[in-house]
Amino acid sequence: MDLSILDRRQLTLLGAGACAMLTMHFTVKLLSQHLFYWKKPKEQKAIIIIILMAPIYAIDSFVGLLDVQGSKAFFMFLDSIKECYEALVIAKFLDLMYSYLNISISKNIVPDGIKGREIHHSFPMTLFQQRAVRLDHHTLKLLKYWTWQFVVIRPVCSVLMITLQLLGFYPSWIRWTFTIVLNISVSLALYSLVLFYHVFAKELQPHKPLSKFLCIKGIVFFCFWQGIVLEILASMGIIRSHHFWLDVEQIEEALQNVLVCLEMVVFSVLQQYAFHFAPYSGDVATKMQNKKTE
Repeated sequence: MDLSILDRRQLTLLGAGACAMLTMHFTVKLLSQHLFYWKKPKEQKAIIIIILMAPIYAIDSFVGLLDVQGSKAFFMFLDSIKECYEALVIAKFLDLMYSYLNISISKNIVPDGIKGREIHHSFPMTLFQQRAVRLDHHTLKLLKYWTWQFVVIRPVCSVLMITLQLLGFYPSWIRWTFTIVLNISVSLALYSLVLFYHVFAKELQPHKPLSKFLCIKGIVFFCFWQGIVLEILASMGIIRSHHFWLDVEQIEEALQNVLVCLEMVVFSVLQQYAFHFAPYSGDVATKMQNKKTE
């Protein structure tokens, strides 16, 4: 292929597509390794859902580049896919932590070694909860509810936002209302994760939960803050439209999508280490090694 005959848009699509394929490659590799060493389904199902976050973000962003002249409702729909999946990943991360500690809310299983442990709430949660509470089945159930409420609220808000956008009724006060509701919802979900990690940091240490959590929040962090930076650059006139067929907002979306495609390659590589299959490969790997030596 003669790259000299390709215009800027085609080169961008080619590069973004290559990044999306690389992200898929690394993710499928890790996913297949977990499926091969399928020893703890409850844990590994959660891990598979989490590691699929990178390719979903990459593919979603690549689709956005295919139609750079899309409407606000179209880009809102693409953003909603990523944000709804983010909500599911946060909930599944807590489920993974519960699984590491052999906690089962549905079966009312709480190991004796962690029962009665004291949990300290901080402001503003102390407005609704006692500052210090003892850990029991009810407390763990509450933490799970606080996480899963975001899984419900996020898609409901997304559907309403897209519907209102299509109807042409989306004033700034409605946009800010959704923003406030979603920020409260995600803050509560993240609060429950941080609280859980703080209480069980010692027990969770062998599973390296911090690296796993940083992979998840790193994806969200870059997507969110670079979007804010791009908005600021556009408002300052640094990002401008030089095409009669593209406005500034569409250029912002295109730049955001290109950056996400690039970043997902990095995170798909980092996930190889954070969610490595080694903890599940022991017995199987030993058997295979024995077969080779026979």
